[in-house]
Amino acid sequence: MNDETPVIRDTPPQGESAQPEAGREAATKKKRSKVSAKAAAAAIEARIGHKFGDPNLLTTAFTHVSALKPARNRAESYQRLEFLGDHVLGLIVSDMLYRAFPNADEGELSKRLADLVRKESCADVAKSLGLVDDIKLGQVGASASARLRKSVLGDICEAVIGAVFLDGGYSAAAQFVERNWTERMRKPRRPLRDAKTVLQEWAQSKGMPTPVYREVERTGPHHDPQFRVAVDLPGLDPAEGVGGSKRAAEKVAASVMIAREGVGGGSNDS
Repeated sequence: MNDETPVIRDTPPQGESAQPEAGREAATKKKRSKVSAKAAAAAIEARIGHKFGDPNLLTTAFTHVSALKPARNRAESYQRLEFLGDHVLGLIVSDMLYRAFPNADEGELSKRLADLVRKESCADVAKSLGLVDDIKLGQVGASASARLRKSVLGDICEAVIGAVFLDGGYSAAAQFVERNWTERMRKPRRPLRDAKTVLQEWAQSKGMPTPVYREVERTGPHHDPQFRVAVDLPGLDPAEGVGGSKRAAEKVAASVMIAREGVGGGSNDS
């Protein structure tokens, strides 16, 4: 007697076993993505020097509006944090300047402040911390992406300050700014005042007349002249400077006399 009972195989319908497998792969990828995101955030925190209690603040500080979906609120970009950070930075740097330069008047402090908080200075800080590649942008071309990252670097730096302030308070924000601005404060990249102005103010404070500039020599072709100018003050040896114009030569001459006489405020020294 033949046993015609059909053999029952424990084989699921086609595609049924693939679904759980696909689900596990998706879960694994998601887990890896979270781990990678945490590692990236930790690396940024290490460079910034602040561990965030609220990681969303850090994410927002690096999110450009172009990276948001149309339905998302623009407030989820760095713009509001940038607004806050700009003013926090101004307050902290003003406090630093007030303490670091006790003899500086309001005008000099204002000029120093303007130089330290301008976008270019903030962008330099962001570059030094390696923040450029952490900016989250929308889908743009490679060249456009590079330009955009460069143009928003200063904004990102201010947004980071705002985020640190909200997360850790004034003390944490002040520590961040002091770490990254103290050296810049001591050695501003640009002269604070014109050398001729500094020399004139110094001469007046000593009861001297206004410095007198005189052309000593002109050399070179007509289209590319070189001027040698001397500056005179009573009781002092003349100082000379050379430049491609009389004004440029006068500035050099004033700088030479300032350096020789030890006049403060006319150079990048504090």
